[in-house]
Amino acid sequence: MSEIIDLYEYDEEHRDTIATVDENGERIWVYPKKPKGRYNNYRIVFTLTLLGIFFAGPLIKLGGQPLLLLNIFERKFVILGQAFWPQDFFILALTLVTFFVFIILFTVVFGRLWCGWACPQTLFLEMVFRKIEYWIEGDAGQQRKLDKAPWTSDKILKKGSKHLIYVLISILISHTAMAYLIGVEEVKIIISQSPAENFSGFLGLIAFTGIFYWVFAFFREQACVVVCPYGRLQGVLLVKDSIVVAYDWLRGEPRGKLKKNATEAPKGDCIDCKLCVHVCPTGIDIRNGTQLECINCTACIDACDEVMVKINKPKGLIRYASYNGIKDGISKIFNARVIGYSVVLVGLIALLSAFIMTRDDVAVTILKVPGQLYQRTDDDQISNLYNIQFLNKTFEEQVITLDISGDISATIVQVGNTDVVVPSNEIYKGVFFIKIPKEEIKSAKSILYVNVRSKGELLSIEKTKFLGPVYHE
Repeated sequence: MSEIIDLYEYDEEHRDTIATVDENGERIWVYPKKPKGRYNNYRIVFTLTLLGIFFAGPLIKLGGQPLLLLNIFERKFVILGQAFWPQDFFILALTLVTFFVFIILFTVVFGRLWCGWACPQTLFLEMVFRKIEYWIEGDAGQQRKLDKAPWTSDKILKKGSKHLIYVLISILISHTAMAYLIGVEEVKIIISQSPAENFSGFLGLIAFTGIFYWVFAFFREQACVVVCPYGRLQGVLLVKDSIVVAYDWLRGEPRGKLKKNATEAPKGDCIDCKLCVHVCPTGIDIRNGTQLECINCTACIDACDEVMVKINKPKGLIRYASYNGIKDGISKIFNARVIGYSVVLVGLIALLSAFIMTRDDVAVTILKVPGQLYQRTDDDQISNLYNIQFLNKTFEEQVITLDISGDISATIVQVGNTDVVVPSNEIYKGVFFIKIPKEEIKSAKSILYVNVRSKGELLSIEKTKFLGPVYHE
């Protein structure tokens, strides 16, 4: 009896290795064919929009402040024109958690769409650096031929000009990235001075430039395949209802070459032209199903649609679809997992909004000076000594006054009797006495509530302890 062969059974060997590494562990350099088509056009427009925002971001001001500043060196952060400090770490942490939950929810519903359309690695590599490579060296076949050719003046010119442009773009990216870290004004100072005057800043720019150049010129798709954990999380996050770039195996199989004057045409629409493989920037065959290397860049969709038009077949053999959508013909986005993540995300957004709306403009820390008890003053009062710190989270100068809540006759005096003026986005530290008439002290450890005001407006009420003797009538 002859062996029965299942024509729809996938070759699973591809799941044991990655497409960019051979059996000896050596890297296989990927030469993707130049993509073209409607999705590629959409991505170009979307990329130009995102890159425009990225490069213009350090120059955009909201209320006179940067749109985004992540100064980890001085621990100052500005997000959408609002200042955040390490004391607001819980807000920043909650923001990151909310963002990650959003990415998880987005992945569960739409797969790895972020990677193909919005990830900076993909945007710069596929839509900037590869475009330059196509412009100078030609399409995939011409690039292979050039790499194998001996070093001639033509090859030196093409390779040299390509890498020179790569370095210049890397310099531009590094300066922009540095502007998000230390501010555009500081970057202007660094580039206007000699390296000796600001060696650390100059070294940082050199390091950023080198990293960006190496990643986009040499490391390339390995950042997505080997380094980035997001692709490997797909196995956990994706479900059979997730919408991904998928091959319609029901319509395409069994695949076969399209031959003229053939007595029997292939049953499936896939003619095994392998153009979907040739245009893939990570070198995979999408017909093997969803793989961790797939970044949902849609290059295979455009290539396949072009072939389908030529052979008078409907477009969409490769398309955005879910496994269940192809198998059962029914697309269902909402399921228990999506609903669960949505509830968590809404809760996190509500909590984050509440924290931001109730955040104090001036953070106050009141601590008794260590090792100090209380003192009796010449005017028959009891005093305690405190260290008080004011953190101005606004971009306006704050003139602070302090007073004590309640009926108690307490006074607050700063050592040195200077006005408490907290500069914008700065910290002010001072030493203060709180004095209370001895006859008003009813407990050895009293609780006081300090009103913090700026220009007459109550900013916050701080709780502290006051030590003193108890006097009985």
